[in-house]
Amino acid sequence: MARRRFQDPVPKREGNWWYLLYWVDTFSDGTSTRKRKRHKLAPEDIPEREAKKMAAEFLRPMNQGLVPIGSATKFEEYVETVYKSTLLPLLANSTRNRYEGVIKNYLMPAFGSKCLRDLTPLTLQQYFSGITNSKLSYESRDKIRDVMSTILSSAVTYGILVKNPMQGVRLAPARKGNRVRPYIDPMKFSSLLVLIPEPYATMVHVAAFTGLRPSELVGLRWRNVHEDSITVEERYCRGEWGAPKSKASNATLPVNRGVIDRIHRLKTVTVEIRAGNAVRRYPAVKSCGPGELVFASVAKGAPMRDNAILTRFIKPAARLLGMGWVNWQVLRRSHATWLKMAGADVKDAQAQMRHSRVTTTLEIYQQFVPESQRRVVNKLNELTGTGLVN
Repeated sequence: MARRRFQDPVPKREGNWWYLLYWVDTFSDGTSTRKRKRHKLAPEDIPEREAKKMAAEFLRPMNQGLVPIGSATKFEEYVETVYKSTLLPLLANSTRNRYEGVIKNYLMPAFGSKCLRDLTPLTLQQYFSGITNSKLSYESRDKIRDVMSTILSSAVTYGILVKNPMQGVRLAPARKGNRVRPYIDPMKFSSLLVLIPEPYATMVHVAAFTGLRPSELVGLRWRNVHEDSITVEERYCRGEWGAPKSKASNATLPVNRGVIDRIHRLKTVTVEIRAGNAVRRYPAVKSCGPGELVFASVAKGAPMRDNAILTRFIKPAARLLGMGWVNWQVLRRSHATWLKMAGADVKDAQAQMRHSRVTTTLEIYQQFVPESQRRVVNKLNELTGTGLVN
């Protein structure tokens, strides 16, 4: 709670408005000072008695200690001195980089010079309403809202704000309806694998038939590969080792025997790499000890970078087949959709995808399959004569 400094200034009529002069705490370089501010209270035709009531209502949060002194901290100072040093280091590298980009490109230019107490629900809603007509997609605007809400929520946690002013801030609906998220047709998948060299073809095969995330593929060790299952116990994402994404992700999942056989076949594969006019040959698997990586860089045996594999091998092959939209996410989505095509129960699909909520499997990953819909519709004819269809 902030220290109470009771104020009861008398509103002054100037021109066409009633104005109120009051004191506020400000922070600059860690030093607290008090400054006087001028607030436009109401039009001059409001009676003085009503103007005094409005002034009392305006000052009530400050007089009751509901505006912490720390809320006078500027947004930029809070982010730089508190948020970036306290909470950002706890995020994964990829998430941290994206948050920093949002803060630098959008939040700092708009709110950097404002005090935290000045970030009211109205101020924030006006900003998000104002970027509706920008070139930003709905997903980008939603990410900006998420980052801002996270920052202000931390200020509440640390007692600098009483409540998060982002609560209730809304975004304009997306300009387009939810587009169908693509997945790879099973018949075309083998054609894609043919165009990708080893060991990356096997990585793509495992990703599509297990639903593993790229960070989990890169972090897979030989001790995690069993006779008919794979255990996910850690992940590697662009220079950073860590635990699986969630508690549900840390699991052992059943795998088709053909996938296990293909993984072990890598031990017999030799990879050719051009070096100028020469061709160098490396074993696809440098070592298969329990603690060694299943998929390691060909030349040095170091952990791979999923974005490099996508850019150099998967995307070029997919473009040749007219599927330039293929990426790691599409491979995981394809696995979920193939499970549906195979008739998997939704709870089984959720367990295989290792989602905490079944709605994630249903609404984000499993896609509508026209052939399945057509089969269901055609079966309606079988109900004729049963009393269910007239």
